[in-house]
Amino acid sequence: MDTSSSYPQDAFEPLSQLEAGSFWFRSRNRLIEWALAQYMPQASSFLEVGCGNGVVLQELHARRPDLRFAGTDLYPEGLRTARSRMPHMPLIRANAYQLPFAGQYDAVGIFDVLEHVDDDRRVLGELFRVMRPGGGLIITVPQHRRLWSALDDFVFHRRRYSRRELIEKVTGAGFRITRVSSFVSLLVPAMYLSRFSRRAADPRNQLSLPRPVDRAFEGVMNIERAAIRMGVSWPVGGSLLLIAARP
Repeated sequence: MDTSSSYPQDAFEPLSQLEAGSFWFRSRNRLIEWALAQYMPQASSFLEVGCGNGVVLQELHARRPDLRFAGTDLYPEGLRTARSRMPHMPLIRANAYQLPFAGQYDAVGIFDVLEHVDDDRRVLGELFRVMRPGGGLIITVPQHRRLWSALDDFVFHRRRYSRRELIEKVTGAGFRITRVSSFVSLLVPAMYLSRFSRRAADPRNQLSLPRPVDRAFEGVMNIERAAIRMGVSWPVGGSLLLIAARP
């Protein structure tokens, strides 16, 4: 993240506890794993910008131990947890506006980070700069302004993206779009209803659900992911997946 971001630094520890127990994090991470394997099978190196507690890097490394991984984050609170999980992985404190690399990585990921920064175009330009020609980019962001909730305020989101906005900004940075799909699509009605529930008063409740509900939602996300693997690009959803390449 950038120095103008207001991400709550005391959120990293409780977030690390929520990540393992939330269907959303598990399902998103499996989607990222699939995207990396499907669209960047020849990659030998991967950089995650804004790695936070390291939950994505940890899972990717378990699936792809052949890759050379690295991560950056602005906040030492998140990096401490990430380093405890992966003590031998290069994890660097760095501003996403000025990354300490140039043309070094075959694949770059930035997962639910762009919505936190003021100048997302500048960050996308940095992702282009640190990637090798022919490399691949994976992005996830929250989608649809109408789905704004107390959770967005709690974690200091600057925006929820539209598909058109994200595509325009990514192509403006020089990337070529490979694939775009919404996800958390079949659960959009439940997301709308949750805005009016008592649980919505505490935004953390949106990530901490009763176990039967969490498992049921994970099953729905498994169906969505299977459809995406078969070529479906969901038109609406709580989140957006974008895959692109540097020409």
